[in-house]
Amino acid sequence: MRLTRRHFVNLSILAASSMTIRGQSALGADVAKRPAKQLRILILGGTGFTGPHQIRYALARGHKVTLFNRGRETSAWSGQVEELIGDRNTGDLKALEGREWDVCIDNPTTLPFWVRDAGRVLHGKIEQYVFISTVSVYAEADKPADESAALVTYDGADAMAETSDSFRANVGALYGPLKAVSEQEAKKQFPGMTTVIRPGLIVGPGDESDRFTYWPVRLSRGGEVLAPGNGSDPVQFIDARDLAEWTIRMAESRTFGTFNATGPALPLQMHDMLTAIATSIHADARLTWVPVEFLDAQNVAPWRDMPVWVPGQGDSAGFARRSIRNALAAGLTFRPLTVTAPDTLAWFKQQPAERQAKLKAGLAPAREEELLSQWKSTSRVG
Repeated sequence: MRLTRRHFVNLSILAASSMTIRGQSALGADVAKRPAKQLRILILGGTGFTGPHQIRYALARGHKVTLFNRGRETSAWSGQVEELIGDRNTGDLKALEGREWDVCIDNPTTLPFWVRDAGRVLHGKIEQYVFISTVSVYAEADKPADESAALVTYDGADAMAETSDSFRANVGALYGPLKAVSEQEAKKQFPGMTTVIRPGLIVGPGDESDRFTYWPVRLSRGGEVLAPGNGSDPVQFIDARDLAEWTIRMAESRTFGTFNATGPALPLQMHDMLTAIATSIHADARLTWVPVEFLDAQNVAPWRDMPVWVPGQGDSAGFARRSIRNALAAGLTFRPLTVTAPDTLAWFKQQPAERQAKLKAGLAPAREEELLSQWKSTSRVG
């Protein structure tokens, strides 16, 4: 199965987009270990998937938080945070002028001119700039690699001229390259004080993409479940809460550099992931493993139709084998999968009926049943 880089990027955009989280979630066990210094934290964005987790954790650890965004989401913080309104699309950053913070966390940025403009208004006003990037900046996925691997290049006319409209019109081709340019711009604007975090698949309660949620939901229904490959392919992902909390701790420790941020800490295979999910939610399900060749012939796409999973060979051999050695050394920790899965399922069951009626990733029940039937017929003939 040949997989193009654009294929993965198109299917991974949602996790980095402005998804609104509903409800609260448990904080990490280390929240009581308050740092010695109270930080003034500026969060650009803060209304998406990971932002609310960052805010909740920062407040619990005694920090002062300021949000800067367009103010389109109803505040859930009841005066606990300062909220500034502006629009980076139009260059309206007036609310940031003349202010100082210890650290700025830039969550939503894909457009390089957003970083440039932030650099202009925050020059000399912060001590650390944390840029949330993506593992989609890497040029290749055919072998395991660390943060030193080559990055994809931008081949357009002018990265600084790209806008939200041009980005939305060509997301698959622009997402990784513009993130890579934005990383470079961050280091240019904030030399010696930049932290670049490159998350992999972000999962957990509040994920509106369903690219992990599919599995707890599907397994909870029970019965025969179509599973991709033979179960030996590697998988990587990170709970949004673990990512958010570690980001705050990186600010507390003023740790600079570039870090892949995915998990778990030790290698995990697809079989073990599905087994752990099923066990943790007490599912009565039977896994039927279907070969890659059959799935390819039936146009069943990795990542979209079979969430979390990509083949662990060929062009995608390194996709779920990114090195996280540097992040582990810098204190990245993980909730057990047996916590993430039940929490995600519980969150999903709290959503409106129309939201639960149709998952945004994975196989529809009728399609799964059809594929299982076809596979059984094919395997009997073979």
